[in-house]
Amino acid sequence: MKTQRLVRPSLTKSQYSLLALLAMLAISALLTGCSNKPLLSAPAVRYGDARAIETVTADFGSTDLQQIAEKMARSLLQHKSISASRDAPTVTLADVRNTTSESIDTRMITEKIRTQLVKSGQVRFAVSANEMQGQVNELKRQNNSGMYRPGSTAKTGNMEAARYRIEGAISTIVKQNAEIRDVYYLFNLTLVNNESGLIEWAEDKEIRKIASR
Repeated sequence: MKTQRLVRPSLTKSQYSLLALLAMLAISALLTGCSNKPLLSAPAVRYGDARAIETVTADFGSTDLQQIAEKMARSLLQHKSISASRDAPTVTLADVRNTTSESIDTRMITEKIRTQLVKSGQVRFAVSANEMQGQVNELKRQNNSGMYRPGSTAKTGNMEAARYRIEGAISTIVKQNAEIRDVYYLFNLTLVNNESGLIEWAEDKEIRKIASR
């Protein structure tokens, strides 16, 4: 009895390509069906209210910044050194000192307070010690570069000195146990008369934040 041999049908190149494509589609469908999430998904982004109370953590946040700036600016503008002045006095604002263990961008606090004071129109700001180099460079560029028409440049020696300077600091007391983290912030600001050296005004802002673990 003769054994029959199975004759495999020969496939063309295009038929092999079609089978390979079908196999890939089947594998892709199987993988997609095993996952409830798409393989690639874009993060969800939405706008929030910049003035909303932020309580993500007990660390220093945007609400603390806004509360501090508003209280400091309001209190200073009501003080007689500013409110009773016949003209808008010139002041400088130094960067707030950070004595906490947190990495707080105190420049944001400084700029927020200065912006509110400038918008009031009751004070004028002279460049601070940290900004002086930029002012010096600009005067040199205008007067020494030879690029500007004579008579149009800002003259040296005409800068207006500040009558007052504003200095401040932020500090914390932190208590915590296995269940609670209690953070107490103290922010203070002072107005110093540059001529007399007297402190004309002082204000502080206390903030307490409690986070449950």
